[in-house]
Amino acid sequence: MRLSVTVKATKPSSLVTWIRYSSAASSPIVSLNPSGRLQQTLAGSVEVKGKSLHSGKFSTVKLIPEIAGAGRYFEFRSRFIPASIEFAQESPLCTTLLKDELKIRTVEHLLSALEAKGVDNCRIQIESKSSDDREVEVPIFDGSAKEWVDAIEGVGLKVAQNHVGESVEKMVAHVNKPVYVCKNDSFVTAFPALETRITCGIDFPQVPAIGCQWFSWRPLHESSFAMDIAPSRTFCVYEEVERMREAGLIKGGSLDNAIVCSAEHGWMNPPLRFENEACRHKILDLIGDLSLVARGGNGGLPVAHIIAFKAGHALHTDLARHLTID
Repeated sequence: MRLSVTVKATKPSSLVTWIRYSSAASSPIVSLNPSGRLQQTLAGSVEVKGKSLHSGKFSTVKLIPEIAGAGRYFEFRSRFIPASIEFAQESPLCTTLLKDELKIRTVEHLLSALEAKGVDNCRIQIESKSSDDREVEVPIFDGSAKEWVDAIEGVGLKVAQNHVGESVEKMVAHVNKPVYVCKNDSFVTAFPALETRITCGIDFPQVPAIGCQWFSWRPLHESSFAMDIAPSRTFCVYEEVERMREAGLIKGGSLDNAIVCSAEHGWMNPPLRFENEACRHKILDLIGDLSLVARGGNGGLPVAHIIAFKAGHALHTDLARHLTID
């Protein structure tokens, strides 16, 4: 689905000024409201293995059903790390969870698929090949969330029950007034809305094949994410690859797990899955990062119109902190 969005890629000064004024109101930014749906979990367990993007190491992930109210959490070295914004750590080019000196890196694609497909409660067992590792990275696969969606759809979903056998209604955050985070000319905002919608813009003037793109998406039906967002792959600029490798990143990166664009020669591994695949992938990342708002099996992605421009994981998770209800 491609929509026409009349938003200019300019500095957000007037937008930010208006949001600052609107945010001064006394009403709470976010309220937790019934969704009309029951919390869900996987109908069975599923295990996948793969190579990671930044460390280049292999890891094994097993998705296991959980009871209602448990939420989503990782299990690593027999320790539990909730997929919650309290444990999110700023890290370059990915989202990392940190607890008890254990790190889970590059969680965004997996969490995006779990959030969008309605897997509200899930134990995520993850292991690396070395028993000495204090950190582990989620496999990158082809750079998209497609393999995670396929795994979830392959095993199916069921209504989750709590420890006494009762189903639990899923609650979802509703944004009641505008909220924003920004850095220079990059920003993410959330506006009150009757439904969830994400509008994303990117701008790479130095790379003509990417340029300035906008894409707006909303979950029209159960297959919307699987069709419109999940297949979009992570991307990078070819001229920046060496600098990233010198920084200890993308050790496992290749033309098989990312789309690479050269400022001079354009896309190096076509064809693209969508004309605006790079922009769609930013929405994939944003869903995964905002899933960290979820607690106790409730929804993470809020009912709001979320608009992002030139944003990355740091701004995404900063917005998530503003949307979290204590």
